[in-house]
Amino acid sequence: MTAMPFPKKWIPILSFLTVAFVFWLFKPLLPVPTVTWEYPAQAGVGERARIDAGTQEVVAQQEVVVQNTSTSVKEVAQTKDTQMEVVESEEERQKNLRVQVFGPGTPQPVGYQYTKTLVVPRTMEEDTSWIIENFDESETIKHAIYTVDDLDSELHPPKNKGHEVMVYLSYIIDHYHNLSDVNIFMHSHRYAWHNNQLLDLDAVQMVSRLSSERVQREGYMNMRCSWDPGCPSWMHPGTVEEDINKQEETMLAKSWSELFPLDPIPYTLAQPCCAQFAISRDRIRSLPLARYVYYRDWLLRTSLSDYISGRVWEYVWQFVFTGQNIVCPKEHVCLCDGFGVCFGGEEEFNHYAQKNQERISLEEELTAWNGANDAWNAEEERNEPEENRIVKEAPEIGKDLELQGRINALTAWCDAKKQMAKEHGDVAMNRAKEAGRPWKDGDGF
Repeated sequence: MTAMPFPKKWIPILSFLTVAFVFWLFKPLLPVPTVTWEYPAQAGVGERARIDAGTQEVVAQQEVVVQNTSTSVKEVAQTKDTQMEVVESEEERQKNLRVQVFGPGTPQPVGYQYTKTLVVPRTMEEDTSWIIENFDESETIKHAIYTVDDLDSELHPPKNKGHEVMVYLSYIIDHYHNLSDVNIFMHSHRYAWHNNQLLDLDAVQMVSRLSSERVQREGYMNMRCSWDPGCPSWMHPGTVEEDINKQEETMLAKSWSELFPLDPIPYTLAQPCCAQFAISRDRIRSLPLARYVYYRDWLLRTSLSDYISGRVWEYVWQFVFTGQNIVCPKEHVCLCDGFGVCFGGEEEFNHYAQKNQERISLEEELTAWNGANDAWNAEEERNEPEENRIVKEAPEIGKDLELQGRINALTAWCDAKKQMAKEHGDVAMNRAKEAGRPWKDGDGF
């Protein structure tokens, strides 16, 4: 029986299969280009974790083209209107991945005029004329007012989400290479309950009296000195039961693992509320630009609501800029070294705070007396039956005059002490002494 000839049309197919099999067999032996990140010589386990986290942040949401281990990295990051291209050398890339150590800064020589920028988010309905009226002609204080709900505004964030967080991060990203010495991030209202009471809840006084020297030394400074709310122990990321006053608390653990994937979730996060702070240029630049891009990208992509995503960040800013989960400086030190209101020490400040709280309590008591008196008089005029009356007994006659007299006396005492504290704070040596830092003749604030 004669064997059938091999079909010639199969020859190309079998040849291709043979070549493919040989390539598959020897592929593991071929050299493959790799990218490696070198750790600093002294980096420990925790430091290496931070470096790896930084590596992830650099590549997150960016187009990264790696030619080989000695070529540059090309990053393309989306901004609000245009595409920003940043080309990093190998040396710059390694610098961005090094462990960040937050050390104290050094103020400039006495007499140096610090540049400042006030960064404020606003909606179209919110009035920020107080900024223009008080700082528009200032030679040292600039302002950057972002309108979050107007895409035609000269300054606006890529998306109206996260409350002030989106604006704060966008400003840092857009001005990373052109920052002022001091960068002040505040809300749009001039008067607000979360501003410093000793400065009449007035944002203008806070900005005007802010010590640029303290911002340089600390790197990061909360603009609110009062511990209530926020300190000494406020947010607990492991909490599973929701608190109506801290709705973001149960979301913190997941958000933390997304923002800081290789940093352990802290038991407590604390700083004075409410996301208003000042940062030095050096402290901002101690973190690579890519990290801020990563944080903003998280905000753009997270499924958390506008309100909750903003509240989450309210108690992580201090970790970003200090590496510490709890930043609660003593109130009297913050007021004295930060704003030049110096009572002479913690005991003296506490005495003032006690008297001021007594005044507030008396004012609340007087308000309650006036309300009860008005209700009593109204029911008397209507001849309201006794069983239907809201106020069962007539308020004590003359009590209002007694309360008002005590309030007036305490107000005068508090005002005098506050004025003395400001005058005391005008002396650089007094600020240094109350803050517990060294000072010698010729030193400034």
